[in-house]
Amino acid sequence: MRVLDFDGTIYDGESLLDFYLFTVRKDPRVLHYLPVALFYAVRYRLGRVTLEQLDSAMRRVGSRYLRRLTSRPGFDMDRLVSQFWDANMHKIMDWYTPQADDVVVTASFDLVAGEACRRLGITRCIGSTLDLESLTVGYLNFGPDKPLHFQRILGRETAIDAFYTDSAFDRPMIDLARRAYLVEHGRVRRIK
Repeated sequence: MRVLDFDGTIYDGESLLDFYLFTVRKDPRVLHYLPVALFYAVRYRLGRVTLEQLDSAMRRVGSRYLRRLTSRPGFDMDRLVSQFWDANMHKIMDWYTPQADDVVVTASFDLVAGEACRRLGITRCIGSTLDLESLTVGYLNFGPDKPLHFQRILGRETAIDAFYTDSAFDRPMIDLARRAYLVEHGRVRRIK
């Protein structure tokens, strides 16, 4: 089985950021949530906040963003996600050809990345989750949490033949895989 990260690996860019910017064009009122999210994301990457602090901040910001975004009359999340992918499927990298047993494990929300996976014929997408009923973040599938969610969903004994990523932050998933590949600017290089 191949397991792949999504952003920067299959998708050329950060789909969550691109989706957010797409929603800003639809509803400029959501613009003011970006600085807080970026502040915490950058500080996490620099080692200045813990994963728990990042998780807490993203839950707060995510919930406020969702409340604002969904408050428009006639709002339809499925339609919005579909429109986003109609405009962005061209950003799937050329190196990637889906295989029947591919699994995507991503920090992006399954609601967003899952639609791209569906269009690519990938049936298993394990991402961060949103509860649109309560407008809250279910869990963030990031860093050390990725293998936990992967094993919870597919089983602890599930073997990963190859794992593809663009980031050293995926070290916990790399450690689970028999082989690992780094994707940089659409070029794939074996690292394990």
